[in-house]
Amino acid sequence: MDDLVKEFLVESNENLDRLDSELVKLESDPSSQELLSSIFRTIHTIKGSCGFLGLGKLERVAHAGESLLSHLRDGKITLTPELTSGLLAMVDAIRTILTEIQNTGQDGNEDYPDLIENLTRLQQSRQTMSSEQQQHSVQYESKESPAEQGTAEPKFPPVPGKIGELLVERGFVSPEDLASALQEQAHSRDATAETIRVDVHLLDRLMNLVGELVLTRNQITQFSARQSDPTFISSTQHLNLLTSELQEEVMKTRMQPISNVFDKFPRVVRDVAIGCGKQVQIEMEGKETELDKSLLEAIKDPLTHIVRNSVDHGIETPDQRVARGKRPEGHLKLRACHEGGQVVIEISDDGAGIDTVRVKNKALERGLITPQQATHMSERELLNLIFLPGFSTAEKVTNLSGRGVGMDVVKTNIDRVNGSVDLQSTPGKGTMIKIKIPLTLAIVRAVIVQSAGKRFAIPQVSIQELVRLDGDHVRMDVELVHGVPVYRMRGRLLPLVYLTQELGLRKDAHGEREQEEAINIVVLQADDHLFGLVVDEINDSEEIVVKPLSKQLRGIKVFAGATIMGDGRVALILDVVGLAQGASILAEVRDRAVTEKPVESLEKEAEKQTFLLFAGPDDARMALPLDTLARLEEFPASQVEKSGEEWVVQYRGKILPLIRLESVLEERRRRPRNAERKPQSDTSPMQVLVCHDEGQTIGLVVDQILDIVEDRADVKSPATRAGIQYAVVINEHVTELLDIPAIKRISKESCGVQIERAEVSN
Repeated sequence: MDDLVKEFLVESNENLDRLDSELVKLESDPSSQELLSSIFRTIHTIKGSCGFLGLGKLERVAHAGESLLSHLRDGKITLTPELTSGLLAMVDAIRTILTEIQNTGQDGNEDYPDLIENLTRLQQSRQTMSSEQQQHSVQYESKESPAEQGTAEPKFPPVPGKIGELLVERGFVSPEDLASALQEQAHSRDATAETIRVDVHLLDRLMNLVGELVLTRNQITQFSARQSDPTFISSTQHLNLLTSELQEEVMKTRMQPISNVFDKFPRVVRDVAIGCGKQVQIEMEGKETELDKSLLEAIKDPLTHIVRNSVDHGIETPDQRVARGKRPEGHLKLRACHEGGQVVIEISDDGAGIDTVRVKNKALERGLITPQQATHMSERELLNLIFLPGFSTAEKVTNLSGRGVGMDVVKTNIDRVNGSVDLQSTPGKGTMIKIKIPLTLAIVRAVIVQSAGKRFAIPQVSIQELVRLDGDHVRMDVELVHGVPVYRMRGRLLPLVYLTQELGLRKDAHGEREQEEAINIVVLQADDHLFGLVVDEINDSEEIVVKPLSKQLRGIKVFAGATIMGDGRVALILDVVGLAQGASILAEVRDRAVTEKPVESLEKEAEKQTFLLFAGPDDARMALPLDTLARLEEFPASQVEKSGEEWVVQYRGKILPLIRLESVLEERRRRPRNAERKPQSDTSPMQVLVCHDEGQTIGLVVDQILDIVEDRADVKSPATRAGIQYAVVINEHVTELLDIPAIKRISKESCGVQIERAEVSN
């Protein structure tokens, strides 16, 4: 295929994706000349390129749409839903022809006579017949292009220097507006010159090479740990830093804004709403959130299905909404953001919500659950029944729903990219679906564990806690319930899975627990359920390059891939959901509280957050949400160094700035502090919370780490000092919740004060 045709296809498809959302926006804001001009320019550009490339059929379709848009722009006709539908049908036809060109190099055999006739009819029949509008129509007839009037186009000599002067002289534009427009065009040309198109296969190749470089870096880093040559160690640290920076930059080249998917949804919502006889307004937030291109492609279909479901099943008809005291127009909101190294996508509506009684009856009717199971299921478990294959609450099969193929496919696709789906619904008020997916699948951070002398990697996003039980705690906290080993953790019984037994490396592993002096438990989350994975050893965490499994191993559900470790040996990556399914944890739902709780209590527990509790200055009780923390570290005081006005420590090949809370939080008693004092003056190791905030990693030095707890923390009061978000009640104790951005700001300001004082004294 000719390079010009390839470039035309790429640009046209990008423009069409934008055109869908612009047409829907124009329908809600018909007076927007900016939107109308943008739509007209897009179709005009496609039509002009068709003539140059000899694509006659595509040119005729685009010309019919351009003529309709021209009448709309000139005010001869007004925008109506029927007219919008006609323009959207034209966009679909153009997209189909572009696909045909890409596949065959020709614009196909279809002439689209019905579409062209409909666009022509809309152009003629929608012209209003009042005398004012007839005069207005006559006034604009001379603005039609010579091609439309059937006359030859005269050639004029170029007069670029005169155009601006004539526009100003005739009063069409002010000198200021002209200068502003020319400046904007200059910026646009500069921006265009700074970007190039790159084949996605080249980016994939770069990503693979960076992955190999990361593996080599890991091997050299592991080798340097056994060396004493300071020059070699310094070079290794520099290589580590450069590799990390290169990896981040290459990963950025694959990142795309989620708006590439979100922008298709206004059209989807409009089409489904018209088909269902509903009125729906869509709101989108966080469209600039970026994630890997492969993940974007993977979630496109699941998100589209959820959006269609929300309009089809969730939002009521206008009459039903008015009868329930709601506005006739339903509201659908899509929100995306980065949270704890993952992308979180929320789809919420203000519709009827999910009737769990109806869900239970449908599941019983289709034989998906037994009556005995139904009587013991919580509200949350009933909601999750919609993810079972074959489940549907639709009364009849339509082109939109009722076939029982949908939400189970959504969940399968999200699971495939190591994501999770959470469903919350309130009858009469609406439903929210929260999806969490990793930023990338190529290079991930994982915890390395060992069992029976073999190493395995567990993705860090699935790990909730790491627990080591010694001595009597093994016999006290690990019990057998109906022959199943469970671990009692803060009032909950977590089922235990012995990795050696699950993989057949050692039989009857949990039968030896009485003789075990210590066990290591990795607390994992699979869907909504927690369970403990018992391993022999827990090693360090590191970045690993995910390699796909061979065809012979892909059927083994407990493995998600493989990686090469620093010593050159292969380690398999565990699939947390596959492990839970293999151990029947997801099927039997054994993760229960010690005592039975009513439905209300279970609903409250679903709203709980996990907090890390620690002691701050003056023994103040403080907390941070666990998902804001990257790691908990201990550093010897001897490793702390001074860099400018900051205390720092060398950490994983980088320089980690340390912030003492007592130096940034306003004290409650009148006692001067020494901001110059080293973060830890004695020989005991420092306890540091490593946090990520807005792309920066910092270390918060705390007095003592107390516990990890789950609580709702819904009793709040305003903060009494800077650096605190608010005071909350956690585990029946008043606790101050830290504000990390404020802590960083105060620390930066205090460093500035120290520098200023030093300059004055000099």
